[in-house]
Amino acid sequence: MKKMKVLVIANQKGGVGKTAISLHLAWYLAEQKKKVLFVDFDTQGNASYTFRKYPVITPASKFLSSSNDVLPDLSKFEFDENIAMISADNKLADIQSFNVTEIAENLISNINQIENEKLFDYCIIDTPPSLGNALAASLYIADYVISPIELEVYSINGLAMMLKTINFVKRQNKELKFMGMLPSKVDGRNPRHKAHLEQLKNQYNELILPFSIGLRSGIADALDTSIPVWHIKKTAARKAATEVMNVGEYILKNAI
Repeated sequence: MKKMKVLVIANQKGGVGKTAISLHLAWYLAEQKKKVLFVDFDTQGNASYTFRKYPVITPASKFLSSSNDVLPDLSKFEFDENIAMISADNKLADIQSFNVTEIAENLISNINQIENEKLFDYCIIDTPPSLGNALAASLYIADYVISPIELEVYSINGLAMMLKTINFVKRQNKELKFMGMLPSKVDGRNPRHKAHLEQLKNQYNELILPFSIGLRSGIADALDTSIPVWHIKKTAARKAATEVMNVGEYILKNAI
């Protein structure tokens, strides 16, 4: 069996669609018969709420703060629709007071224990919207990272910082591959978005993924109802479904 691939969805700015993309990638991979471990390291816990029906292996704070007796007996673990969770919890905010090296070592140990059970094909990690222990540790153990980017000036201005963080971590994690920036919440009729997308392509062309996620109500409907957008029976959801599934197909093809 191939090694479990760890994919981190990261941006040091909030509101860029990071959680929506993380959830839909997990849904997509699960529907392709892949076993998915979804890890919610965002203290807001929005992903954990949307995925609340799936079985929880352990709380995220415990997964980061200790490497002793963290995991249950996974030999008898039962999946629900090919997805299981490390869920956000109230103690996750306390992780900031820990040493980042200790956090990374705990995460490496616990991920390795899970991988040794050969249960999962992919691990999707939704990270907090700021550089802290959880985001840094996630990048240290990741195979791949994708950065959603909103086509607004604040988000674009923060790109250099995110790229600097990724490049710094790559010095320690030689396996880390930056898959690229994913334009998100794109309003194709907005001249400002069109101009900013051109700006990004001119400045970071080789780092931009070849597709984008539009600003579509179907995505919000999906998160509200806890089902992937391609299962929503509305005509307006079709375009969003196609866009998100294109990203999923790309991951399945390239994160190998």
